[in-house]
Amino acid sequence: MDTLANIAYDGGGPGPWILFFPLIWALAVAGVVILLRRTVWRGRFPGRGRAPWQPRPATHDENSPLYLLGRRFAAGEIDEDEYWRRLSVLDEEFGRHKGGAA
Repeated sequence: MDTLANIAYDGGGPGPWILFFPLIWALAVAGVVILLRRTVWRGRFPGRGRAPWQPRPATHDENSPLYLLGRRFAAGEIDEDEYWRRLSVLDEEFGRHKGGAA
């Protein structure tokens, strides 16, 4: 009965190095998965970092005028008309507000 070991040692077969092909393929697949996880898939799943082309999340500075104005409006210290009036002034000064009042 000829087995892979007997054929290999008799000089008629591919040899024991053929057993490394599955290992090489496994390493290649693992390399592609690692590469995709570090680049393309990053940011698509919750709890992971963002992808390089995605914008950084907006951070709020608790001392910024826009943040303080929003907090005052949310707390009920100023009404809606006062909020929009002050927001338009801050928009002219800082230019960071992207929306507009109707």
